[in-house]
Amino acid sequence: MKFLIAIIGLLVVFGLAYIASNGKKQIRYRPLAIMIVLQVLLAYALLNTGVGTFLIGGFATVFKSLLDYANEGIAFVFGGLTTVGAESGGAPFFLSVLMPIVVISALIGILQYIRILPFVIKYIGLVLSKINGMGRLESYNAVASAVLGQSEVFISVKKQIGLLPKHRLYTLCASAMSTVSMSIVGAYMTMIEPKYVVTALVLNLFGGFIIASIVNPYEVTEEEDILEVQEEEKQSFFEMLGEYILDGFKVAIIVAAMLIGFVALIALVNGIFSAVLGISFQELLGYVFAPFAFIMGVPWKEAIQAGSIMATKMVSNEFVAMLNLKETAMSARTTGIVSVFLVSFANFSSIGIIAGAVKGLHEKQGNVVARFGLKLLYGASLVSVLSAIITGLFL
Repeated sequence: MKFLIAIIGLLVVFGLAYIASNGKKQIRYRPLAIMIVLQVLLAYALLNTGVGTFLIGGFATVFKSLLDYANEGIAFVFGGLTTVGAESGGAPFFLSVLMPIVVISALIGILQYIRILPFVIKYIGLVLSKINGMGRLESYNAVASAVLGQSEVFISVKKQIGLLPKHRLYTLCASAMSTVSMSIVGAYMTMIEPKYVVTALVLNLFGGFIIASIVNPYEVTEEEDILEVQEEEKQSFFEMLGEYILDGFKVAIIVAAMLIGFVALIALVNGIFSAVLGISFQELLGYVFAPFAFIMGVPWKEAIQAGSIMATKMVSNEFVAMLNLKETAMSARTTGIVSVFLVSFANFSSIGIIAGAVKGLHEKQGNVVARFGLKLLYGASLVSVLSAIITGLFL
């Protein structure tokens, strides 16, 4: 039965993506089929093999160590704030999530300085572009987004952002919204099982290309495909490091400002719905999301609960949704499916985060991103549903 529901779910996801496509005749189906098969194989390997268990353990260790190193600098500057935050249940969002962007930005600068990033673009990006049928920049961006996150990744291509046409910029932003930042993966792993975090990271990498190839199909010419992460002007190591640290701090501040505005407006909408209809916008969306939970493989008796958690993630953020998931009694299979759905930045506030991150580096392109923000969220949400459907096949 679960295989039949999964097939129906895939048809629904692809149908919704097709409806929103801005170039139906340009869709190339061969790369799509290859990526779907890869998703199935990778999900099986990660969830049902010893090798997958080993890799997940390694990822968990690496992400935790990186976050610990970032916290050393944060604790030095902010002192008791981090300690008080930990005692009260968690450091402020700005310190625990946004401030590590500064450290990640510095790491990006170092990797760029020693020419590791150009190597990644030229070789790993080339291999991925042969699979997904897109450009090397898009392939690099997808990998970097899965490791660095939706804000930090744009710093690594800051010199190129102004050169990108709208359709390529959409794909880059879709990849960023479909993934999560390594600075907070450790936090995710304290709220849900690490295997679901890692599985979502891998599946979303290909899922972003699958949905973008339907919603936003295009071909990259040879002339366009030579775009790379450009070399910095000749600088000393510490000049470069200072520049990237300041870039990271600038992005963190802009993202914080955008978050304040978007989260507050969402709370206002919830309040209006509660006053007028007696049910919050968030709760209402729970019923809307129930059919999506069902096609992801969630039993109908748990679909409304699951749908409510999915809606919570969309209208607020994944942290709130993960905490709700911990407090909700559901079967292990449902919990696993919903967990994979939650591991992405596909929510309303991320529109502001991504637009703010791009705007901080190139104002005109930031405005372009803001204009297609809802379509970006639509595509990224389909990526999360697709990953959850594939996961449900092996739970």
